[in-house]
Amino acid sequence: MRPITATTTTGRVRGVLDDGVAAFKGIPYAKSPFGALRMAAPVPADAWDGIRDAIGFGPRPPQPAMLPGMPGWSPADGLDCLTVNVWSPDPGGSALPVMVWIYGGAYITGSSDFPEYDGARLAREGVVVVSFNHRIGMEGFGQVEGAPANRALLDQLAALRWVQENAAAFGGDPGDVTVFGESAGAGAIACLMAMPAAAGLFRRAIAQSVPGVFLSPEVASGITASIVDRLGGASPYDCGPEDLLAAAVAVMAEEGRDDPGRWGPMAFSRMPFAPVVDGEVLPDTPWRALAGGAGRDIELIVGFTRDEYRFFHALGGGRTGDLDAAMKTLAPAGADAVYRTAHSGATPEEPYVLLMSDWLFRMPSALLADAHQGSAYAYELTWSPTGMGACHGLDVPLTFGTLDTQLGALLTGGSPEGEGLSRQFRTAWTRFAATGDPGWPAYDAVKATTHLFDVDPSDVSDPEAPSRALWSERGISIIGAA
Repeated sequence: MRPITATTTTGRVRGVLDDGVAAFKGIPYAKSPFGALRMAAPVPADAWDGIRDAIGFGPRPPQPAMLPGMPGWSPADGLDCLTVNVWSPDPGGSALPVMVWIYGGAYITGSSDFPEYDGARLAREGVVVVSFNHRIGMEGFGQVEGAPANRALLDQLAALRWVQENAAAFGGDPGDVTVFGESAGAGAIACLMAMPAAAGLFRRAIAQSVPGVFLSPEVASGITASIVDRLGGASPYDCGPEDLLAAAVAVMAEEGRDDPGRWGPMAFSRMPFAPVVDGEVLPDTPWRALAGGAGRDIELIVGFTRDEYRFFHALGGGRTGDLDAAMKTLAPAGADAVYRTAHSGATPEEPYVLLMSDWLFRMPSALLADAHQGSAYAYELTWSPTGMGACHGLDVPLTFGTLDTQLGALLTGGSPEGEGLSRQFRTAWTRFAATGDPGWPAYDAVKATTHLFDVDPSDVSDPEAPSRALWSERGISIIGAA
């Protein structure tokens, strides 16, 4: 392990070369979005003199703990959270593909310093790996009067511009950038594909478990109003980030949960925040925008895990939700045949888990592939190493090869098969980043050829045909749209 330096557009940085991979962490790409810049669009970082140490991750953005028992955020962690990290197997070289990771976390948690996102092993496959922090929760997605909408997406644009300006300094090719992300990170990627401001910032995209929750400005403003009421009417600008965070969590836990009469589909999402279709930062839902030709020059991989909702079902103690209410609020007409009749002999939770898996992730991902007018590839992870099956998030440690982390061990159960599955993901993702071809047939909306990741992988036609046919009729709509 030895020091190594690189020169960025704002100054020189010192990282660490370890086992053939150079790592640079915590490099500012924008100023702290607090103080005078609270709720503002990101402002580029200032230049510095001398050499700046880049050996530790920057502070996490304000957030609650992602999972019970995990540490949450506190103001003592710091507020200079808009930082970027780089792993490179050849920092003195050139023209390596660049893979930029956007983290998930229900739009309210997440940080690039999570051990599951360590980019070293993926970089050894011959790519430059980049990750970064962006605002989340109220700071990133809250609809606040006088502030730009979707500040998190604006942060992501700023980070991608930083990559364009600095990839070559780490051996990467700025003309060969692939964005990849899971859950809320995949939702962000879907947004970026639909946003004119993101044109030219990346060439390829990998969207892993795209959420289908998008809000109208009216619904987003209503959520903000509930949070403000919880704070006694104080302006969000005058509240500490920890206070806004606590109020947002309390609002959805106490007011939103299982109250579809007031909250509509948001009662089932367990997410107080989501991208807002404001008509400016985000002109339309990704599905409508892509169907109209947006992002047609971007090569896309999109997919999901077979048992998405089982992870959340387990976190909730195995409590089965109200299937009747969920069917009435979420499902398209004719859903009985898919969720009730076809599972009449199953355990009570099976229809509910399938419906929630389809609504939250599976069908938004499938329909994004249908909508895309450019080159697309579809996949489904069917490997089932634990009682949670092929659950939400299982693909993350497989993608990065971080199977020995806390979350990696939980989701894979320590299965010896995990290494082989991880090799499949890493090979396909890096091959796609380099060539635009992950190694299986391209997708079209008629055959819906889908690659199944499993111990014995295969390519099949339309593996979730009943659900896809059902949801294709209605598509993905904006929550709160007229």
